[in-house]
Formats: sequence, structure tokens, C-alpha cells
Amino acid sequence: MMAHARSSMYLPPDINPAQAAIAYGCRALPKLNEELQSEDLLTRQKALMALCDLMHDPEHVYVAIDIGCLESLKALLKDDNAMVRLKTTEALYIMATHNGRSPEGDVVSPNNVQPWPVGEGFLEHDVILALSYLLNDPQPACRKNLHLALKHMAQLPSAHFPLADATIGEPFLDL
Repeated sequence: MMAHARSSMYLPPDINPAQAAIAYGCRALPKLNEELQSEDLLTRQKALMALCDLMHDPEHVYVAIDIGCLESLKALLKDDNAMVRLKTTEALYIMATHNGRSPEGDVVSPNNVQPWPVGEGFLEHDVILALSYLLNDPQPACRKNLHLALKHMAQLPSAHFPLADATIGEPFLDL
């Protein structure tokens, strides 16, 4: 008696269809940045999932800031899809937890990469202003992530941003 090969119609249990297949090495973040700008909703969602995973490593945060991911993420804060806004605020919150400074106040430079401190990157790209427009977002998890990001930004030594400034303060005045 011979055994017959059978193909299953189901995905293997260890394959996550919501996870993007990402490139390795120095090509991973540039590829994800391209996918963040995609017209396809599923591509953007998968890229955000992968980006959130990578942002736990401070070196990846510095590279992401350097290659322009903050501009892509800022644009996604205005997306109509709630999941995209949620994962975007999550990525920014995770990035904000890496303040880019040593306890002595020196800029940390992993592997001789000369990054901007995260706070300066957020300020230079007006991420705080972009986040402030989500204070009234209908998704509670999205609002939670943005509050945590703003909390971490407020604790950074480089985050001397004027919250009372009229251009930044407008969304806060609407509360």
C-alpha cells in the first residue's frame, strides 16, 4: 500500500497572514517605508505590524528616523482606516520610548550610526502637532497610544516644545 500526498487548503499554523515578509539587513526599513506609502490598505497594515516589531530596537529607530519614516507615519495618522491609525500611533509611541540619550546626556550612537535623538526627530518633523489632531479619535486604543507618546516626549531633555504655541495648542484647546 502506498501513501498519497495531500495538500491542505489551510495555512500552516505558524504563518501569520497579517505579518509582512520583510527584507533583511539594511534593506528592511527602506522597504517598509515604501510599503507604508502604498495605496493598498493590506500592504500598509502589514508594513505597520512589522515596523512596530522593529521599533523595539533603538538602532532601528535611529535608522527609521534617518530614512524618513516619520514623514510616512505622519501621513498615516490621517488614514481613514482605524487599524492604520492605531498601529501608526503604536509605532510612534514605541519610538518615543527610545530617547536617544545616555544617562550622562550624550547622544547614543549604536554601531557608529550618527542618528538624531528621537525627540529632535519628532520636533523637526512636526510629529507632535500631527499626533495632537488625534486627541478626539473615536478609537480609545489610538488615543491611549498618542497620550503615551506625548508623555514620553514630554520627559525628553531635548523636547522643549511650546505646547502653549497657538499652532500646536489648538487641538488641546478643543478638549
